[in-house]
Formats: sequence, C-alpha cells, structure tokens
Amino acid sequence: MLSTLGNPRQAAAQLLNFGLILSTAFMMWKGLSVFTDSPSPIVVVLSGSMEPAFQRGDLLFLWNRNLMRETDVGEVVVYEVRDKDIPIVHRVVRKFGSGESAKLLTKGDNNLSDDTELYARGQDYLVRKDILGSVVGYMPFVGYVTILLSEYPALKTVMLGLMGLMVVLQRE
Repeated sequence: MLSTLGNPRQAAAQLLNFGLILSTAFMMWKGLSVFTDSPSPIVVVLSGSMEPAFQRGDLLFLWNRNLMRETDVGEVVVYEVRDKDIPIVHRVVRKFGSGESAKLLTKGDNNLSDDTELYARGQDYLVRKDILGSVVGYMPFVGYVTILLSEYPALKTVMLGLMGLMVVLQRE
C-alpha cells in the first residue's frame, strides 16, 4: 500500500493530480462568479428565518441582476451587512425610490419584524450594492454538509485527512 510513497515520480503525479483538482474547483467557482455577477453565486441557508420558503441547509443559486432589471418587492435576495461576512437570505418587503438610489427593506418570512436591527449601525435600509444576488433556484438540504463542517471543526479535519489519504493510496 505505502510502497507508492517510495516512488518519487508517482508521488509527484499524485500531488499534481490533487493540485489540478483544487485549481479546477477554484476556476469553476471564479467562472461562476463572473457569469452570475455575484461574488458568492452559491450560498447555504444557515437559519430557519426563511421557512417555509427555504429550510436550513438548502443550497441557493444566485443571479445578480443589477444590470438587467431592478430588485422588486417580494424578491428573495442575499445581502451582506457592512463589517460582517455572513450573507443573509431574506425577502424584500418595501422599496423606496428606484434605480441605484433605491432603498430596500428586507424581512425573513419566519421573522416577526423587519431586518433594521440586523443592518449596520446607522443603516436603516439596504442599497443595491449591499445585495449579492437574487435567488433563482435551490437544492433542498444539500448544504447540510457545509453546516456540519462549520459546527463540528473536528469533522473538517477528519474529512481533509481522509481526502489526503485517498490521494496517497490512489493507484493508477
């Protein structure tokens, strides 16, 4: 089994193969980001604030339509609050104005009040640049892997170790 480690040519090929897999995944992510005009084209629902529309663990696909049309009331958007790096998935409930200067107010379907308390200090509304994209599709419960890996860091270490072991033990 571990005799492949003695052959430096085969070990180098395995390392290059692993690097190729990682770089391909990165290029696909960046290509999808350019295509959707969103820095984060795929997000996972982390809470139950959008139930029953989306459940915790659903994988959402985003499309940033700021060039094609305006964001409308009733549309489900993903936005980032200034100085926080966790995107929030909520529905636009009110819109004031139009164009780039439009101000949007959001609310989770399962929440009692709007999101003004979630916004940054001194921010009463969202503007178009705060929005990462609008939800155009989803896959139920596929994102639970991401949630498990973030809630149990030891599981992430075990998974990376198993992936590394599979690369080392792979035979061609």
